Amino acid sequence: MKRLVIASVAGSVVLGGVLVLLPSSDGKSAPPALGPAGRAMVAVGAGVPAALPDLTALIGEREAQVRAHPRDDQSWAVLGSAYVARGVRTADVAYYPKAEHALRASLKARPRGNAEALTGLATLANARHDYRAARTWGEQAVRQAPKRWTAYPALIDAYSGLGDAKAVGRALESLQELGSGPSVMTRAGQVYRDRGWREDAGAALADAAALAEAPAEKAACLYRVAELAWERGEPTEALRYYDAALAADPEHHPSLAGRGRALAALGRSSDALQAYRSALAKQPMPEYALELGELYESLKLAPAARAQYDVLRARVRQESADGVNNERVLGLFEADHGDADAAVERLTAEYKRHGSPATADALGWALHRSGDGEAGLKLVTKAMEKGPRSALFAYHRGQIERELGEYGAARRHLGEALRLNPFFSPLYAPAAQEALTALGDPPEGGPEEMYAPAPPVAPLKGRGELRDKPQRPAANALREPRSRSTRSG
Repeated sequence: MKRLVIASVAGSVVLGGVLVLLPSSDGKSAPPALGPAGRAMVAVGAGVPAALPDLTALIGEREAQVRAHPRDDQSWAVLGSAYVARGVRTADVAYYPKAEHALRASLKARPRGNAEALTGLATLANARHDYRAARTWGEQAVRQAPKRWTAYPALIDAYSGLGDAKAVGRALESLQELGSGPSVMTRAGQVYRDRGWREDAGAALADAAALAEAPAEKAACLYRVAELAWERGEPTEALRYYDAALAADPEHHPSLAGRGRALAALGRSSDALQAYRSALAKQPMPEYALELGELYESLKLAPAARAQYDVLRARVRQESADGVNNERVLGLFEADHGDADAAVERLTAEYKRHGSPATADALGWALHRSGDGEAGLKLVTKAMEKGPRSALFAYHRGQIERELGEYGAARRHLGEALRLNPFFSPLYAPAAQEALTALGDPPEGGPEEMYAPAPPVAPLKGRGELRDKPQRPAANALREPRSRSTRSG
């Protein structure tokens, strides 16, 4: 097999998770000093973000190469993978069709033994939230090059999106046998988080952040640590890590949205709104528009909330044209703020494609909102059993149980939502506290009757209506205790 020698990089080029210099047995490369294009290759090949100027240099270099040599399969693979990386960093999904064209051109030039292009296609499918396609491409890449550690992160993402926990575990074991370093630790931390092993996840991600050298990689690791702190209901600590991520890489836009969440929890609403607006201006993700809209709604700024929901719909339409699947976030939005029946239709199809715990929870909640609480409860219960420790999942389950008259279970799960994170949503955390307070204490004298009358609780308003903001719980109310066990399921 031929090797393409790139002038700006000493040595041979091979592609892994996206593309990478030939990795050593421990998953690291030790090349001489690299130029911008070489740095971009190493970064995205290890599954970590590359600096945007470096990606620009790499893309320009490879575009010139394929214009001069249109049968150069390696350069097509490099170019396609760089397009994916840039699209992910900037949320500019217009790069995804370009990436697909380049990666398929690589496969056309070299149909056999082209694990580089196959892995790039798996990474692209993950970016588009098409986890079935990502699994297909990733498994083909691993069959062709089973000892290439950089092929496994794309498979882990695909299996996670499909809700296949056993396959995730097998892929992680293979990855850890073949590689090490910050990128492998980060993947492990995410898997541990999804399993509910928060202490293990925190340790892995903190180690990854400490070992990361490139600013963009360090920022990504610090962001993951911040997310864990946020999920534990510790907004001050989360804010510290979001700020550290932005200090390492000011272009790390997810940390701006994270700052918005943390600042809202701390009662700094004006700062939170500014952080969200900055995140949306720089990386217009539908999720950010939904979060900002709900923050506006919690502040009783209904017109501003509706404007953000319009932004969400428009962004989803735009991304759909470039092959991005946003059915879960759109369905969850419709269940709470639009047409719950349409949400059920969307999410039923999405659950058949991608049966992850997050999709199960979203579909279960939509079923409840459309009037089928019993079917919804089954799915939300499954999401809690199979997925991460999520305050939103617990809230959904508790509210469904409350409206079904299962008051003891409702108390447990609404309380669990607030123990996990008293600030999980500016709209729904106060609603959880309000419902829990209205349910009151369980009756004395033994287990309460499942269908014992409960204090009247105002039901959630009908779909499409903005809600008034209930009183926020105290900052230290019902905080989750820090477990000493490393696997605190």
